[in-house]
Amino acid sequence: MNKPVLPGDGGGDDRIVDEPMSEALSKRYLAYALSTITNRALPDVRDGLKPVHRRVLHAMNELRLDPASGAKKCARVVGDVIGKFHPHGDVAVYEAMVRLAQDFAQRYPLIDGQGNFGNIDGDNAAAMRYTECRLTIAAKLLIDGIDEDAVDFRPTYDGEDSEPVVLPAGFPNLLANGSSGIAVGMATSIPPHNVGELIDACLLLLQRPDATVADLMERVPGPDFPTGGIIVEPAASLREVYETGRGGVRTRARWFKEEDARGVYRIVVTEIPYQVRKADLVEGLANLIELKKAPLLGDVRDESAEDVRLVIEPKSRNVEPEVLMESLFKLSDLETRFPVNLNVLDARGTPGVMNLKQALVAFLAHRREVLVRRASHRLAKIEARLHILDGMLIVFLNLDEVIRIVRYEEFPKAKLIETFILSEIQADAILNTRLRQLARLEEMELRKEHGELSAERDGIRAMLGSEADQWKLVGAGLRAVRDVLGQSTPLGKRRSTFETAPVVDASAAMEAMIVREAITVILSERGWIRAQKGKVEDPSELKFKEGDKLGFLVPCETTDKLLIFASDGRFFTLPCDKLPSARGHGEPLRLMIDLDDRVGIEAVFPHKAGRKLILASKMGYGFVMPEEEALASKRGGKQVLTVDAKGVAVCLPLEGDQLAVVGDNGKILVFPLEELPEMPRGKGVKLQSYREGGLRDVLAFGAAEGPSWITSDGRSRAWPEWREWAGRRAGAGRLAPKGFPASKRFRPKG
Repeated sequence: MNKPVLPGDGGGDDRIVDEPMSEALSKRYLAYALSTITNRALPDVRDGLKPVHRRVLHAMNELRLDPASGAKKCARVVGDVIGKFHPHGDVAVYEAMVRLAQDFAQRYPLIDGQGNFGNIDGDNAAAMRYTECRLTIAAKLLIDGIDEDAVDFRPTYDGEDSEPVVLPAGFPNLLANGSSGIAVGMATSIPPHNVGELIDACLLLLQRPDATVADLMERVPGPDFPTGGIIVEPAASLREVYETGRGGVRTRARWFKEEDARGVYRIVVTEIPYQVRKADLVEGLANLIELKKAPLLGDVRDESAEDVRLVIEPKSRNVEPEVLMESLFKLSDLETRFPVNLNVLDARGTPGVMNLKQALVAFLAHRREVLVRRASHRLAKIEARLHILDGMLIVFLNLDEVIRIVRYEEFPKAKLIETFILSEIQADAILNTRLRQLARLEEMELRKEHGELSAERDGIRAMLGSEADQWKLVGAGLRAVRDVLGQSTPLGKRRSTFETAPVVDASAAMEAMIVREAITVILSERGWIRAQKGKVEDPSELKFKEGDKLGFLVPCETTDKLLIFASDGRFFTLPCDKLPSARGHGEPLRLMIDLDDRVGIEAVFPHKAGRKLILASKMGYGFVMPEEEALASKRGGKQVLTVDAKGVAVCLPLEGDQLAVVGDNGKILVFPLEELPEMPRGKGVKLQSYREGGLRDVLAFGAAEGPSWITSDGRSRAWPEWREWAGRRAGAGRLAPKGFPASKRFRPKG
């Protein structure tokens, strides 16, 4: 057992604790982690605020910085916050204040800032000594009732003052303004929403407590960002976000097409995604132009004043605006994904992820508690006043006796208490009453006040005894807030809209920008590639590096996509317009694609849409594949054929209705192509059986025309007797006919 060791004769109060380092670190790190989670990073589900924001608003409320009052220097507010409530640096407090005042960061700003509070470009706010602030109407709705025992208070860090544990929160601020933060081992990210829609959802829950998240989403279709934009997240995905409390929301910029008199158009962006700095966005678009990563983009400039206005010009007027914007949405922050992680602290301070319904139910429960506490506070005030009024009415019923006691008795207070059975509070009130208030008119006013307060007391007592009446008052309060912040007001009008992202073939548009010319792709045996304009009439005149020679000669066009099939069963794709010119020896193919030196090239040909290929390995297995499945978007290619160490045997276009296969053993088998399955990738089925060796070559042909092979001298020779070699797939076949090439191939390789 570890025991503390006290200093022998040091005389101090220090204690040295003997404990393992790992245990000591674990305890202290856990304490730090819990402090970070509960006191810094995660908001409270009831008022949607972190401690620093709550302390700022409370300090401003104590300074009477109401919306109708004059503003005070932010430095004054920051001084009060760090001096009374928040034991941290002034920079952190001021940054929190600035964010609460930015209308592009907060959907419903809680601070009305005067001066430079930063902008959407990302510029910083002015120093706190230059700026002024006061509360907004939304902030007053959060604070309303704080002086009526609506919430609990706790001692501040130094014990000299007290601060609210949570604000009364007149509207669901957690979802209205959102929140973000990173703690130790957990984080939160909540997008802003529309208050009017959130209140409609709360009213639905008051009417139908069993309403589902899908029912609530009829009122709250999705976030409502302060910077607007278009939400293109599918409805099914949004529903999953609100049901689980996790996910993401794709938002893109709002734009329109603007034409000038010369028929040239430009794109004007008026709203950008939430939390995207406009200056960084413009810089990113400019970099795309400089690095030539956006071939459809011609120019971009910022013409913004108070409103956002980014002008985007296309490379060519022939490019469709939708195609241009879809390409930029993929390449830039014109489209972003806002992560959603509704991780909050519940009423007990426990962190956890909530869905939409749980968050709204927690808010409504808080509003009911605030209502009950405010009503109880008011009831206590009324009962105290009625107690005094009861004593005052006794005065008017026995006015002469009261005057006599006050005038002649040595201890009038005690005599009044004894004579009329009063309390000390009532006796003090009678003795403090001025003579001019003893008029008959004053008695009538007291009786009227007594009656009104008695009626109010009875109403409050009835409400406190009825849960249904409490929920009705909660709903009435929310409807009053909706009149102030709802969608009928300029502040509450929805800014973000919902659309379905169009499906646009941006690659086809980029191909349209390429000048269509005939070229010939030249690939040497050692893997050097180049493209020569026009047709190569005499391949023997082509020059290569010493020891190298022609491998493949492929006629193409600049708009084609070149397919390269490797011996390991992978396809690679290269745009023909990006190939090096034929002025030199070209460039190594392996610099353009991730191809190992031990892997060879089996086939090179331009892609043709709608065509099908026959793929076969040396193991004797193969299948038919749509050529679209061969297109690869990465340098690493696309694995389509499963092979062993022997590699690939053949890749050729599908033609005709018959397939002839020949093995290393010289045997040929012919069978219908319909016996070969169509697959996107895999090993395929067995084409021919072998005792030794494997597949050598494959030939597809039509039964009506018949097959042929190329002799060693380059001539084509028909094979009319091919039916004698016909059989079923996976058979052994027969030895090749007399005159078949000694290479055991139908066509020369390459």
